[in-house]
Amino acid sequence: MSTTDQMGEFISLQEASEMTARYRATIQPGETIAVAGSKAIFEQILAQPGCEGLRMYFAIESDGTKTLVVTGIDSVENDMCSGLIAEKFGPCPKRCAEPNELNS
Repeated sequence: MSTTDQMGEFISLQEASEMTARYRATIQPGETIAVAGSKAIFEQILAQPGCEGLRMYFAIESDGTKTLVVTGIDSVENDMCSGLIAEKFGPCPKRCAEPNELNS
């Protein structure tokens, strides 16, 4: 039985706004507050045989930019290390959304 169907839940915009504000309060101006990835990258990882979800690792690129490393996970929550692993997401600042409750 897959345990990944119990991972994650939807939250309100207010909760998300409070959480992202707390994070922004811990970093220096100009540090990465978010990363964005294309639908195609996530779909390719999820389409791998045996993939039941995603794991996102906090990471730092060689230039010091904060990012995420994303891998698929199987039905018992093991990383699919021999499968597709993604990085090089669009960092914000640089590639940000217009100001909104999550980023301002």
